[in-house]
Amino acid sequence: MSVETPEQKLLRVRERIRDFPDFPVPGVCFRDISPLLKDPAAFCAAIDLLEDHLKKTYAQIDVIAGLDSRGFLFGPVLAQRLGIGFVLIRKRGKLPGATESVSYSSEYGKADLEMQADAVEPRQKVVIIDDLLATGGTLYGACTLMKKLNAEILECLVLIELKMLEGAKKLGPFHLYSLLQY
Repeated sequence: MSVETPEQKLLRVRERIRDFPDFPVPGVCFRDISPLLKDPAAFCAAIDLLEDHLKKTYAQIDVIAGLDSRGFLFGPVLAQRLGIGFVLIRKRGKLPGATESVSYSSEYGKADLEMQADAVEPRQKVVIIDDLLATGGTLYGACTLMKKLNAEILECLVLIELKMLEGAKKLGPFHLYSLLQY
């Protein structure tokens, strides 16, 4: 069995992203990751590529924080591979105990994110992961929440970036890495 190159892995991942034109509204092309999740080899290739990027880029990562809900699909697997912890960033009202929250604006209106107050320690080095970056509101909200907890944000990591929506600009000083760009 031959070993795939990073380029072959990236192609395998890209081939498993399905387009749905005019969903959820006319003029929007929805990038569906369901075929990727259904294909173990493609999912593994995506995790391999994200893991390789993080290992090459950062000497130390303390925790990966995943955004509700698709960040929960990639984040725990990636954290396990790196031998580090995973924490949840959820929609308001979904976590028990003391929490910190932040309000933010997204393409769908105003929303709230929250984390358990003890999820990260001050100055812990954190990577925030989600499946897709569109306008950047949710990821920026997650960064704001991490800053409230005095974490050091290394980067925002996404599988897919929709470049024409310029979400990376909204992130401002927070670094972004995207595996695929459309």
